[in-house]
This record gives sequence, C-alpha cells and structure tokens, in this order.
Amino acid sequence: MARNDDLDGTPQGVFGAELRFYRERAGLSQIELAALVNVSHDVISKIERGTRPPAEGFPERLDAVPGLDTGGALARLWENLRKGLRHRAMPGWFRPWAEIESQAKTLRSYQPMLVPGLFQTEEYARAILAVEPGLKDDALDDQVRVRLDRQAVLTRADAPQMWTVLDEAVLHRCIGGHKAMHDQLIRLADLGEQPQTTIQVIPAPVGQHAGLLGAFVIAEVEGSAGIVYLETSAEGQVTDSPAILAHVTFRFDSLRSEALPRAASRDLIVRIAEEEWT
Repeated sequence: MARNDDLDGTPQGVFGAELRFYRERAGLSQIELAALVNVSHDVISKIERGTRPPAEGFPERLDAVPGLDTGGALARLWENLRKGLRHRAMPGWFRPWAEIESQAKTLRSYQPMLVPGLFQTEEYARAILAVEPGLKDDALDDQVRVRLDRQAVLTRADAPQMWTVLDEAVLHRCIGGHKAMHDQLIRLADLGEQPQTTIQVIPAPVGQHAGLLGAFVIAEVEGSAGIVYLETSAEGQVTDSPAILAHVTFRFDSLRSEALPRAASRDLIVRIAEEEWT
C-alpha cells in the first residue's frame, strides 16, 4: 500500500520507513513479519505507513527477529525520535523547569486546582490538555506522552524526596469523568504510600488559606539553595530569587500546617474516590 507523503517526515513516518526497509531486505511480507512478532498484519501495515506509532516495547520485539538483522537499530531510532517528540511537544518556556525537575533532589509542591503533572494518570492528563483550543489529536498525543515521560523522575534510582500539598477541591473537581477521577485518586493514594512521597490534603473546612493565591513547586538541585516554579494563567515562571524562595518556602510550611497528616490524607483520598467517583 502506498505511503502517505504527509507522514513521511513525522517520527512515526521515519520509523515506519526504516521498518519497511529492514522487512523488505529480509524478504518478509507484512503478514510474515506480523506472525513473527505476534501481532496482526494491520498493525505492521499502519506502522509502516506512519499512521500508528509503535507501542511501548515493540521496537525491541522487532529487533529480536533474527531475519531482520537490525542490530538493535529500531529501538535506538525510536528512542531518538521520541526525544524529538518530547522536545517539540514541550513549550519552550517549560523546558528549563523540566530539566530542573529531572535533576531535583527534593520537590515540594502545592496545588489548589489540579493533580500535579508528575502524579497524573494518562486519562486525567489527556482531559486536562484537551481543553487547549485548536489542539489536534496528534499534538495532544505528543503532549500527553511528554507529561507521562516526565514521571520517570519518580522511579529513577535516586528519586527525589517529594512533599505535595493539595487543596481538597482537587479531589472533587471532575476531570475526564467518574472512572478517570476514581483511577486518579487511587493512584494518588498509592503514590502517597511510597517512602519518598508524602501527599497531604488541606480539608475543605479550613476555608480560606494562603494557598488559594496559586500553585507552585520548590526544587532543590545540586549547587542551588532552591529554585521556584510559579504557575500563571499563561506561562509558568522559573526563578532562583532568594526573596521569592524564602516567601514561597514560608507559604509551603504554612500550608503543611493546615493539612491533614499523611495517613489521614490518604484515607480522605480513598473515601472520596469510593463515595464520589464510583
């Protein structure tokens, strides 16, 4: 089947062309290759046309087919293409913070509106990002992938110590529907049980508090006293101003004093998940 020229320069188009080269060099039909990697012929066809990106781990499965003789080239290619996708999909103003976040030794964050990006499920992230006017499906997929890729910081060997404070309103705001909310809150509860992650909730009866003025994150990285990310309605701001760092640190400590303890916060998250979102 002919390829779509509009897709030739896309990451999935480049990968598809390379897969086609190795398959044809090996003298395999799409049906024969599909049988070797236990997928349908349609999957191979769509990947080669560039209309479907390879699933997680699929390039490695293709590299393992002896007849293709890729020497691991497909997995390396897709990893490099994914890096390009992440760079393209991430706003330029956010890239400095993403780099700081990936190297942080500690992260302290507060959110009055939404679950923080590092904790979001795919469904929740997709619902949030989809509100951007005029965002096409492929661009949305890229942005969701970038957000989920950032979460690798949680599982790296030297994962940062994380303290997160949420306003209870976050747990009640419907994002993506009931199932998405239930799954998201259960993920929060599970993350809160990990030794390096503390999640606390400011209960609704507290009423007004300083955190209603906006979300922020404080990162500690090697060689810096601290770097602050401030969310705005347009672009986030990154600063290492000692005055702002001191002010935001004081605010974070104040908010933690208003929040429920760790175990009580988890109980509240689970209760709302089961009573409100099932």
